[in-house]
Amino acid sequence: MTLHLLNKTQQNTALIERMLSTLSDGDQILLIEDGVYNALPHSESWIDSKDLKQSTYALVCDIEARGLSSRIRTDIEQVDDKGFVRLSCEAEKVVSWF
Repeated sequence: MTLHLLNKTQQNTALIERMLSTLSDGDQILLIEDGVYNALPHSESWIDSKDLKQSTYALVCDIEARGLSSRIRTDIEQVDDKGFVRLSCEAEKVVSWF
């Protein structure tokens, strides 16, 4: 299993498309920094892709730093720094998409 770290908004479509093309079943996605904006309920989000079979998480400290706590999608699990470490340790590898 690979943990994919995404720190870009959905306006970075080329980067997100590259990330999505590398995903395998069982991989996980962690939204960090500006990537947490992807956890907002957009009308056309890549997270809504019917083919997306990966668990998606968002880092709480980045959500709070951007004032988004009450606006995050309910299907995105919010994790703290300990959760970030746990996900990283459980993954065979971690790939950063910057």
